[in-house]
Amino acid sequence: MTEKSIIVIPARFASSRFPGKPLKLISGKMMIQRVWEIACQALTAEQVYIATDSIEIQQAAESFGAKVVMTSVDCRNGSERVWEALQVLGFQPEIIVNFQGDAVLTPPWIIKDLLLAMENQPEFGCATPKVRIDNQAYEEFQKMRLAGSSSGTFVVSDAKDRALYFSNAIIPYFRKNNPHKYADRHLGIYAYRFDTLKKYLSLTESSLEAIEQLEQLRMLENGIEILTVAVDLKGRTMASVDSPEDLLTAERLIASEGDLI
Repeated sequence: MTEKSIIVIPARFASSRFPGKPLKLISGKMMIQRVWEIACQALTAEQVYIATDSIEIQQAAESFGAKVVMTSVDCRNGSERVWEALQVLGFQPEIIVNFQGDAVLTPPWIIKDLLLAMENQPEFGCATPKVRIDNQAYEEFQKMRLAGSSSGTFVVSDAKDRALYFSNAIIPYFRKNNPHKYADRHLGIYAYRFDTLKKYLSLTESSLEAIEQLEQLRMLENGIEILTVAVDLKGRTMASVDSPEDLLTAERLIASEGDLI
């Protein structure tokens, strides 16, 4: 990978849904440390930064050797925090990976695949991973939707893997009762080129973004192409950590599937 690539991990202490989440322990290790160690398997520790507005997170991160960039409390989302961190650092990396601070179950090879795709296809300013789900998983997501859960984002792409649309709905929709249903689940990691991230954050919220509450739709509505990168989870289970109950789920998955770090 090019030395001009970096990973920025945005981490916020004052989460409305789960305050102090980055410092919670998962199988004996802080969440933010687990995420940092995963990132350090994709690039070197010198290329990984934690961006936060919290002194508590700063102190914790520095205790295990991470590089920390302090950002303001005014950042509305992870992308804005990543951008502010770049301004503080004062240099322009060729590729910036936005790797969320709760991504404790993300295999490091996913990040490597994303970086490689960006290097091999310089015409794209942004890339994000996707994974194909089979009929069984498709049916399970349908049941979750009927039960009121909106967990999981899906993407449809063209023949050249350019994203056509992202949705909280399961897309494509199968009109007929096809026994071989499939869909591409979007994994929320983004690799940007510097100028693309700058342009994206200069744009106002788009109409579809407001409806679906998916930031990436702002790019599509404004003509920014997104490369979707097909990845292999190799039997791993990816899940978000949004509540104390999710910590227990993460611990069970680490125990059953093995630790990533």
